[in-house]
Amino acid sequence: MKKCSVLTLVAVTLFLTACGKKTANETTTGEEQQVAEKKGEVLAVNLETSKVDWKAFHKGGFAPRWGTLAIKSGEVSVEANELTAGDFVIDMTSIKVDPASVTEKDKKYSELEAHLKSADFFDVEKNPTADFKITSVTNLATPAKDAVAGANKTVSGNLTLKGKAVNVTFPAKVTVADGIATVQAKFTVNRTDWDIKFGASEADPAEWMISKDIEIGIDVTAGKK
Repeated sequence: MKKCSVLTLVAVTLFLTACGKKTANETTTGEEQQVAEKKGEVLAVNLETSKVDWKAFHKGGFAPRWGTLAIKSGEVSVEANELTAGDFVIDMTSIKVDPASVTEKDKKYSELEAHLKSADFFDVEKNPTADFKITSVTNLATPAKDAVAGANKTVSGNLTLKGKAVNVTFPAKVTVADGIATVQAKFTVNRTDWDIKFGASEADPAEWMISKDIEIGIDVTAGKK
């Protein structure tokens, strides 16, 4: 099973490398930053409708796997119809693999779920949750390549996985109206930024086939408490 397992996240998950910023349209990672101060009205995340999607691949884009993670708790703050801050807790024990993504007759989606929860990947027994805390929200002036449709903001936040915090910046579609805030995003992260390195070494032909990248999808709705 270890030979062919693929990593997921996340809520999270998303990002290229930690070696320098690129354009505002691209996902970037860097050192942990100061969390944004909550200003204005605080809205609670709707845990029933909000979700985190993940998708991962074998190298070359082959044999994709995908699934979901549940948001355990979260809230955002808004002022003058603008998102100012927010924090979210992701239940890593809730990681699911969509059975439809495992088509090989000799593989089971349940085995992949178990492997992702193991110490090879997210070690959910020791790290049952992950969290994302917004550090800044700025206007996105130009359309973002490969971003979620309608992306209008650049969101940065500290994503903590297995106890390690990395600041992630990505384009997002943010709307605030009538006491409801929504945040939608689609981006890619490199799991080795969080020292999740199983299958990342090309020294072992049995492991190097697993891609380091994870696609993350975020769809969050928050409203008055």
